[in-house]
Amino acid sequence: MTECVVGTGIDLVENQRMADVLDRWNSRFRDRVFTESEQRYCEAKASPPRHYAGRFAVKEAVAKAFGLGMTPRLSWRDVTVVNCPSSGAPSVSLSPRGWALAREKGVSRMKVSLSHTRHYAVAHAFLLGPGLSTDTE
Repeated sequence: MTECVVGTGIDLVENQRMADVLDRWNSRFRDRVFTESEQRYCEAKASPPRHYAGRFAVKEAVAKAFGLGMTPRLSWRDVTVVNCPSSGAPSVSLSPRGWALAREKGVSRMKVSLSHTRHYAVAHAFLLGPGLSTDTE
Protein backbone atom coordinates (compact mmCIF):
# COMPACT_ATOMS: atom_id res chain seq x y z
CA MET A 1 0.00 0.00 0.00
CA THR A 2 1.28 3.46 -0.86
CA GLU A 3 0.68 6.75 0.88
CA CYS A 4 -1.33 9.37 -1.02
CA VAL A 5 -2.18 13.02 -0.63
CA VAL A 6 -5.71 13.09 0.78
CA GLY A 7 -5.94 16.88 0.83
CA THR A 8 -3.86 20.00 0.35
CA GLY A 9 -4.35 23.61 1.36
CA ILE A 10 -2.44 26.88 1.23
CA ASP A 11 -2.89 30.26 2.90
CA LEU A 12 -1.19 33.66 2.77
CA VAL A 13 -1.47 36.23 5.58
CA GLU A 14 -0.32 39.85 5.60
CA ASN A 15 1.76 40.45 8.74
CA GLN A 16 0.47 44.03 9.10
CA ARG A 17 -3.13 42.86 8.93
CA MET A 18 -2.41 40.41 11.75
CA ALA A 19 -0.76 43.20 13.76
CA ASP A 20 -3.86 45.36 13.24
CA VAL A 21 -6.19 42.55 14.37
CA LEU A 22 -4.05 41.88 17.45
CA ASP A 23 -4.04 45.59 18.32
CA ARG A 24 -7.79 45.90 17.88
CA TRP A 25 -8.99 42.67 19.54
CA ASN A 26 -5.97 41.80 21.73
CA SER A 27 -6.58 38.81 24.01
CA ARG A 28 -10.13 38.19 22.71
CA PHE A 29 -8.72 37.27 19.31
CA ARG A 30 -5.63 35.47 20.62
CA ASP A 31 -7.64 33.33 23.05
CA ARG A 32 -10.25 32.42 20.42
CA VAL A 33 -7.74 31.42 17.74
CA PHE A 34 -4.49 30.34 19.40
CA THR A 35 -3.71 27.81 22.12
CA GLU A 36 -1.74 28.84 25.19
CA SER A 37 1.41 27.19 23.85
CA GLU A 38 1.09 29.04 20.53
CA GLN A 39 0.63 32.34 22.37
CA ARG A 40 3.71 31.70 24.54
CA TYR A 41 5.76 30.89 21.44
CA CYS A 42 4.65 34.00 19.51
CA GLU A 43 4.94 36.40 22.45
CA ALA A 44 8.55 35.27 23.07
CA LYS A 45 9.57 36.40 19.56
CA ALA A 46 10.91 39.83 18.58
CA SER A 47 7.96 40.32 16.19
CA PRO A 48 4.94 38.48 17.64
CA PRO A 49 2.48 39.50 14.85
CA ARG A 50 4.73 37.87 12.24
CA HIS A 51 4.65 34.58 14.14
CA TYR A 52 0.91 34.79 14.84
CA ALA A 53 0.43 35.34 11.10
CA GLY A 54 2.41 32.20 10.33
CA ARG A 55 0.43 30.08 12.76
CA PHE A 56 -2.83 31.52 11.47
CA ALA A 57 -1.78 30.62 7.91
CA VAL A 58 -1.02 27.03 8.98
CA LYS A 59 -4.43 26.68 10.66
CA GLU A 60 -6.17 28.00 7.54
CA ALA A 61 -4.11 25.76 5.23
CA VAL A 62 -5.00 22.68 7.31
CA ALA A 63 -8.70 23.59 7.31
CA LYS A 64 -8.61 24.07 3.54
CA ALA A 65 -6.84 20.73 3.12
CA PHE A 66 -9.74 19.10 4.99
CA GLY A 67 -12.06 20.83 2.51
CA LEU A 68 -13.91 22.60 5.30
CA GLY A 69 -12.54 25.94 6.31
CA MET A 70 -13.04 26.71 9.99
CA THR A 71 -16.43 25.29 10.97
CA PRO A 72 -17.99 23.70 14.05
CA ARG A 73 -16.38 20.44 12.88
CA LEU A 74 -12.87 21.97 13.04
CA SER A 75 -12.26 25.05 15.13
CA TRP A 76 -9.18 27.25 15.39
CA ARG A 77 -7.98 25.64 18.60
CA ASP A 78 -8.42 22.10 17.22
CA VAL A 79 -5.25 22.77 15.20
CA THR A 80 -2.08 23.61 17.14
CA VAL A 81 1.17 24.52 15.43
CA VAL A 82 4.20 23.03 17.17
CA ASN A 83 7.89 23.06 16.31
CA CYS A 84 10.25 20.09 16.23
CA PRO A 85 12.66 20.58 19.15
CA SER A 86 15.73 19.53 17.15
CA SER A 87 15.12 21.23 13.79
CA GLY A 88 12.52 23.92 14.54
CA ALA A 89 10.41 22.64 11.64
CA PRO A 90 6.69 23.31 12.09
CA SER A 91 4.19 20.51 12.43
CA VAL A 92 0.58 20.21 13.52
CA SER A 93 -1.03 18.67 16.55
CA LEU A 94 -4.77 18.04 16.42
CA SER A 95 -7.27 17.92 19.26
CA PRO A 96 -9.23 14.68 19.76
CA ARG A 97 -12.06 16.20 17.70
CA GLY A 98 -9.56 17.09 14.97
CA TRP A 99 -8.19 13.54 14.91
CA ALA A 100 -11.72 12.14 14.69
CA LEU A 101 -12.23 14.23 11.56
CA ALA A 102 -8.83 13.12 10.22
CA ARG A 103 -9.75 9.44 10.67
CA GLU A 104 -13.09 10.05 8.94
CA LYS A 105 -11.26 11.61 5.97
CA GLY A 106 -8.64 8.83 5.83
CA VAL A 107 -5.79 10.99 7.09
CA SER A 108 -2.98 9.22 8.91
CA ARG A 109 -0.49 12.08 9.09
CA MET A 110 0.04 15.69 8.08
CA LYS A 111 2.94 17.73 6.77
CA VAL A 112 3.08 21.52 6.81
CA SER A 113 5.46 24.09 5.44
CA LEU A 114 5.62 27.66 6.74
CA SER A 115 7.58 30.66 5.49
CA HIS A 116 7.79 34.31 6.52
CA THR A 117 8.91 37.47 4.83
CA ARG A 118 8.86 40.99 6.18
CA HIS A 119 5.33 41.47 4.85
CA TYR A 120 3.75 38.01 4.54
CA ALA A 121 3.46 34.56 6.06
CA VAL A 122 2.54 31.60 3.87
CA ALA A 123 1.73 28.02 4.80
CA HIS A 124 1.00 24.85 2.86
CA ALA A 125 -0.54 21.71 4.38
CA PHE A 126 -0.65 18.17 3.06
CA LEU A 127 -2.97 15.55 4.51
CA LEU A 128 -1.61 12.06 3.86
CA GLY A 129 -3.28 8.68 4.06
CA PRO A 130 -3.26 5.17 2.70
CA GLY A 131 -3.54 4.91 -1.03
CA LEU A 132 -4.50 2.19 -3.43
CA SER A 133 -2.23 -0.75 -4.02
CA THR A 134 -0.17 -0.57 -7.21
CA ASP A 135 -0.35 -4.35 -7.63
CA THR A 136 -2.05 -5.41 -10.86
CA GLU A 137 -2.86 -8.97 -9.88
